[in-house]
Formats: sequence, C-alpha cells, structure tokens
Amino acid sequence: MYFEKRVLHTLRITGLLATFSVLSACGGGSSGDPGEEEVPITDITHLPAARNILPELARSEASFEGVHYSGSDACSTCHNDPDMVVSTAVKDVTRDVSIGTAWETSMMANATRDPYWHAVVAAELDNFPGLEDTINDKCIVCHAPMAHDLAEKEGLDLRLFDKVSEVDGSVIQQGLYSMTETDELFNHAMDGVSCSLCHQMDGTNLGTEASMSGGYEVVGSVTGDNDDRPAYGQYADPEVGYMRQNAGFLAQQGLHLSTSESCATCHNLNVHAVSEEGLALEGDAVFAEQAVYSEWENSDYAVGGPKEANCQSCHMPKLDEEVIIGQNAPGKRPDFAEHTFLGANTVVQDMLMNFGDELGVKPGMDFAGSIARNREFLKTAATVTLTEGGVIDNTLSFDVNIENNTGHRLPSGYHSRRVYLHVQVLDSSGEQVFESGKIRADGSIVGVSEDVDPATWEIHYQTITSETQVQVYQAITGNSDGDRTHSVLASSFYLKDNRLTPAGMDKNSIRDDNTLPDTFGVFGVAMDDDSDFNNGKDTVTYRVSVPGSDIYTVSAELRYQPISYGHLLDLWTQSETVDQVDMFRTIYDGTTLRDEVIDTSSQIMQ
Repeated sequence: MYFEKRVLHTLRITGLLATFSVLSACGGGSSGDPGEEEVPITDITHLPAARNILPELARSEASFEGVHYSGSDACSTCHNDPDMVVSTAVKDVTRDVSIGTAWETSMMANATRDPYWHAVVAAELDNFPGLEDTINDKCIVCHAPMAHDLAEKEGLDLRLFDKVSEVDGSVIQQGLYSMTETDELFNHAMDGVSCSLCHQMDGTNLGTEASMSGGYEVVGSVTGDNDDRPAYGQYADPEVGYMRQNAGFLAQQGLHLSTSESCATCHNLNVHAVSEEGLALEGDAVFAEQAVYSEWENSDYAVGGPKEANCQSCHMPKLDEEVIIGQNAPGKRPDFAEHTFLGANTVVQDMLMNFGDELGVKPGMDFAGSIARNREFLKTAATVTLTEGGVIDNTLSFDVNIENNTGHRLPSGYHSRRVYLHVQVLDSSGEQVFESGKIRADGSIVGVSEDVDPATWEIHYQTITSETQVQVYQAITGNSDGDRTHSVLASSFYLKDNRLTPAGMDKNSIRDDNTLPDTFGVFGVAMDDDSDFNNGKDTVTYRVSVPGSDIYTVSAELRYQPISYGHLLDLWTQSETVDQVDMFRTIYDGTTLRDEVIDTSSQIMQ
C-alpha cells in the first residue's frame, strides 16, 4: 500500500509533466547532466486548484516554568524594559535592544510557527508515511528543541501532526499542531529555539560530529536541586543569587555559547538518504542537507583565519556602548551580544506579521522593525561590481563580478534558497534593450527553467548572451534514480551546487578532503569548467546584442529569494490532499514580498 501511494504521487507529477505544452524558449534547464545543452521545458503551471484554507494554530503560554525549561516570557520579565534595561542610540535613533524583544521576531523564536516548515514536513510525511517517526524526530529536534528534549526526558510521544486512524479517521495520538496552551508540550514547542534551551546547552560535546544534526545536550542541574540548572552567559561575574532566587537558574559563565560550535548543533545537518520508495540506500548514504558550520570551518573566517569571525559576530553583533541587561543588574555591561539573530528570511517574517492570528503569533510584536534590520544586514552579504566593457559589432560586452562577504556559502542552508543576478541594459534614451533575471509578482523569474518545470534547473553560466539565461546560485539535489528531487529525505547527491563559497574555501582542496562528506563541496559546471568560481568570487560575462554604437547604462543586482518558485511548483502538486501545503499556498498567495536586493552596481558603457 505504501509503495502504491508513492507510485500514485509519481504518476500525478508525471501526468502533469506530460499533459501541458512544451515551451522550448524558456531557458537553460537540464534533465540530467548540468553541463548539457539547453533542452525543452514542460509547462506545469496548471496545478491542482487551491482550496484556500488557512491554519488555526493556538497561541501558546510562554510564561511557563517547567521542571527542565522556562518559557521566554519568564525570562523577559527581567530582561525586557525599553526604558530601564537595554536601549542604545544607533544612527541617531534610540531603539529598544531588550533581549526578549530582539529575539521574539526572529526566525529562531518562530521556528515552530513557520508555515513553510509545516508544509514541507507535511509533504515529506505524505511522501514517506513509513518514515513518520524519523521525520518527526529529525524535524522537531531543531525546530522545537525544548519540546523534543522534554519528550525524551519524560518519555512522551511527540509528533507535529495528529496520527489518525485509517479505519475511522479518529485521532490515535495528538500532534503539536492541534494542541493548545493547556498542553505542556505545546507551550515548550511553540517557544521555538528559546532562552532556556540555548543557555542550558552543555559544551562538552560541541564541535564533535555527535553534537551536530540536533545532537545538542542539556544536562540540567548537576546537584539535583532544580534551582541549580545552569544559565550560561558571556560574562564572568553574573548576578548569581538574584537569578537563582527569581528564576530558578544558576547564572554562570559559559564561553562555549559564544562559539560557532554551539550553532553547528543544528546548522550542520546530515540526513540518511532514502530511495523514492522510502527504503534505505545501500551503504547507508549520508547527505549533507546543510553544512553552514563546515563551510565556515573551511573559510578565512574560521578560528585563526585572516578574517576570523564566529557566527555570533555577524548574527548577534556586539553593541559599541555599555547597556543594562537585566532588572536589578549591578551595572552596565560592555560588548553585549544582541539577541536579534539576524538572518535573511524576511519573506516568512512578513507572513508571520500578516498572518499572525492564523499562526498563533503573539500580537504587538515589531516584525516590521526586524524585517528592516534583516534587510540592511543582507546588504552586507556580498558585493557586486561591473568591469567596464564596450560595443564591438553591435555586441555590448561586460563582466559582472560577485564577491561573497559572509563566512559561509551564499545562499547557505536549506536548498529552497537561491541568489540570482538581475541585469538590465538601457540605451541613451532610457529604453531597455536587455534584461536577464526579471522577477514576476508571483515570485517566478523570467527565463529560469525550474520556474516552469520544477524537474529541471538553470545551468551555471560563465557567459550569458540571451534574456532566457539567468545566473542562479543554488543547490539542486538529486535522488537515487539520478533525477532532481525537492525532497530532503530523497536527496542523496547534488546535481548542481554553485552557491558562492566563502573566502578561503578552495573548491579543489575541499574535494580532496576525505574528512568531509562526499556531498560537501561545489558540483556541476561551477566545479568542473569555471576557473574563476572559487574562494568566494565569481565572474559572469555578458554579451548583449545592441542596436549599435550608443551610450548604454548597465545595472546589475544580486538578489536573494528564500523560497524559489520552482520548488513551490513541486510542493503545490500536493496541495489538493495535504492541508498544510494548501495552507502555506494560501499564505504565499496572500503575501507580496518575494525576494530582497543584496547589492547593486551601475555603470555607463559605450
């Protein structure tokens, strides 16, 4: 029965691919080898009709004080106060940098309420029902870590969605998704990656393979007295008695929290790949689903490197001035690390802001301010420059140079993300004569093959000569049959991985390093045929047909999209039967924000 379900799902996609018209001018897709010539693309824009349903998640109680953890509101009682606790002047604007306020609008805080995460987990459960326990464990361990650890310590059943009887539809075991604030597991889960999880994380195994893929350890009190549960922080002289008396945690210095290894517990994630039928692959293949820490470790930003900077240096920047960090604190603290957890996923933050009631988000939070901060943060991620070109025989030639300024790949993390070049050429009268990489209102990009047929992908270009060619930096995963897949569990290798490497990460030496997974590195044309793609840099040559000699204005934008449209097309094929997929589709259709600009360069050429 399980195999038949997988076959039906495959037939559904195959039928869509076969039914709709072939568009041979859609771009440079590939059905196998990413270096092969452009192939016709099949239009599957006719998807199952949207049901337009929305989630109805309950609001949680974040002031709980449990045996193992306390909720974020319990911590914010002392660590939030815009007038007295933490405020500073940045760009002549006074802003609240209270710990709880900074954290609550981050993706860390909302990791369990992320509607895209709900949809992807539900889709994987639909695809691989025989792997229900594995999927729940692997996905919840980092998205709802307090609930996961509580369930392990107390022997509780933990799943994201209800387990329903196939006989009569009754609920056999309740999932987090349908619980309310009266449920202890729900409150622990919906607090996301919360205060007392990170600040109790033990440092003993950090940096080892055992600590990664959700292998963090929370030991708790070593004395048996619950008030001796550790509350690790950055300072050597914390206010021990006050926190122990009022919060039931023993404040102490824990320098391991300020290391990249603490972030690696969830941002290095290996999965055991399975076949399309859900069977373990021969040799128990390990797929590096994301390797943010390994990317950093092999870059100039690693400890001892010429650009040494840990994860927190960028994502939790330290303030230039001293601030009070808690009520009744003895004085102001220097070098305080902000708890903004800066990132780039403004699209989902926008969804959390505008669909807060449906997603159970606490009202009144400043998502707009958080989005603005993340937008500015993203602008530091890379630099785009133009190399002066000229017109010869009605062809304007120029180079676009990109340099990655982050300590990891760009984009890094989950494979739905992509960075792409939007290039325009205007003549002296302001008329556009060329455009590559134009984004549509629905999030699709003109000329990108996967945005018409998600079974294909845009090849990596060294030279672009047509508006149907777009440079897209992304990871494309393949399954055990050698075909493209959008599933995490079915991914066993990379068909294409031309995400910009960080400075110092040499693609050639990485391939020769047998201490890293075989699925870590650069793959496809960017690895084999593009010599200038390396160590955080890439150059793309454009040769554009123009009417003749004139003064042309060339502009190049590097843009970031956290959820690629082609990936969504594949996901939407399940919206007819999987409620959470249709819910996310409804939220996506009700959202206008699709991507962000990283950097722009403009130059006049003739």
